Amino acid sequence: MFSRHFEFWPKRLPKSLPIPETTIYDNLEVTTKRYPDKTAIVFYGNEISYKQLHKEVNQLAGYLQHELGVEKGDRVVLYMQNSPQYMIAYYAIMRLDAVVVPINPMNVKDEVSFYLADCDAKVAMVGQELMPEIKPCLGSSPLKKIIVATYSDYAQHDVEYAIPPVVAAAKESFHSEAIIDWEETLAANKNPRPSEAIADDLCCLPYTSGTTGKPKGCMHTHKTLQATLLGGIVWANSSPADVGLSTLPLFHVTGMQHSMNGPIYLGGTMVLMTRWDRDVALTLIERYQVTRWTNISTMVVDFLANPRLTKGAIKSLKMIGGGGAPLPEAVGEKLYELTGLRYVEGYGLTETMSQIHQNPLERPKLQCLGMPQFDVDARVVDPVTLKELGPNEEGEIIVTGNQIFKGYWNRPEETKGAFVKLDGKEFFRTGDIARYDEEGYFFIVDRVKRMINASGFKVWPAEVEMTLYKHPSVQNACVIGVPDARRGETVKAFIVLNEQGKGTTEEEIISWSKEHMATYKIPRIIQFLDALPMSGSGKILWRKLQEQEEHKVKG
Repeated sequence: MFSRHFEFWPKRLPKSLPIPETTIYDNLEVTTKRYPDKTAIVFYGNEISYKQLHKEVNQLAGYLQHELGVEKGDRVVLYMQNSPQYMIAYYAIMRLDAVVVPINPMNVKDEVSFYLADCDAKVAMVGQELMPEIKPCLGSSPLKKIIVATYSDYAQHDVEYAIPPVVAAAKESFHSEAIIDWEETLAANKNPRPSEAIADDLCCLPYTSGTTGKPKGCMHTHKTLQATLLGGIVWANSSPADVGLSTLPLFHVTGMQHSMNGPIYLGGTMVLMTRWDRDVALTLIERYQVTRWTNISTMVVDFLANPRLTKGAIKSLKMIGGGGAPLPEAVGEKLYELTGLRYVEGYGLTETMSQIHQNPLERPKLQCLGMPQFDVDARVVDPVTLKELGPNEEGEIIVTGNQIFKGYWNRPEETKGAFVKLDGKEFFRTGDIARYDEEGYFFIVDRVKRMINASGFKVWPAEVEMTLYKHPSVQNACVIGVPDARRGETVKAFIVLNEQGKGTTEEEIISWSKEHMATYKIPRIIQFLDALPMSGSGKILWRKLQEQEEHKVKG
């Protein structure tokens, strides 16, 4: 068991955490009994109590069971943006002992068709704006029925801040027996049969992003979900009095666990945003006295660039943290000056249902994954020989713990290849290159698949990006490898300039880089963009930029 970090483990915390033997739906059931009239969700001016949330979850579950025949173990697709309906649908599927299949709302028809076929889903719950992408799948995939939701049904329209057009949009009509309006399901007022689920039953099938091939469904049980939602609560010292700003997409495991499932377990209040908007986020934090905000670093960069931001407006915040990408040091310092809070970074994957590492609140390190979480054994090994490595040696992270998935859906060979035996235990291979320091804190180097080979030198794009973020003109940066006749590959940087950096030239960036990094790491090509492509979870889509470059070469 890796234990180097225990010397610096928060004294207030146990080193091991017992995981509940109950289901995710049980969390809502218990919280509703405890806090029936407490506000569960705030959605663009509308406040929804736990009692209402629980009631509608059961009404929808009853309809799915009695009218659409959803049974235990059936996969049900959830294809929506952040909304109360998303949460209601998620817990209704859990209530039936069925399996939630959360799909990124940025996916289009062909991608959606793949997911439906891969998991054999016959029922989907869908935001009305996404109907053009999924409706053609009726009859050409296993899909038989769609329940369609209109976000404006759950929002107020007289608020003085901007409501996303997708939330303000009026209800559309769909004339098909296969398409059912959300309100119709609740009006039927059906009650589901008693649950028979146990903690080890499959309940959630999130898909990997597919950056190394076709997306793969990651099989998670109630217990693997309970591990990270409870671990996050205890680690962050959360309480039922907390008010969280839910800005991360709920289809993504970090948003799902820390912006929905965790607060529901506790009985906290979720201030929900459908689309990121820094002005609206600032208004909501001040109005509802938000105490916690789990995000992605790109949101923090944008939020802190808001000229309306003042210390007073965000004084209620007690914790700000997230994962997905390291926070640039300069941004972390600005955040600290404004709030007195250090950004608390964590690390996890779809296969680990969010965090396997997290920084302690009392002693976080910037641009750091943190230390292994409760009951997590993490090692760094040579990716080829699997020999275990020591402090400050770079290798692949392998992990074992209560949150590790049970394998890839219908992919036994890929499941087998994802695990390795060490010290008599089965470890998951993350594919991430990292190192740990003398205190047991882990630091990401890069993805195994992302390494650039420049004249035989290994260049990790994340390392170059972090250096570029120190340039006073750089707001965002993404580094990739591009073909080079002499070096094999060379380093190219896509850069978004901040306000003070307008007019900065390619030559200036390259000249600055020569003073701040080794010669072989220096970006030889700079391309300025107005914005970098982002995923639905706020991650920079480096692979999209890589593919564009490859098309240029082929063209």
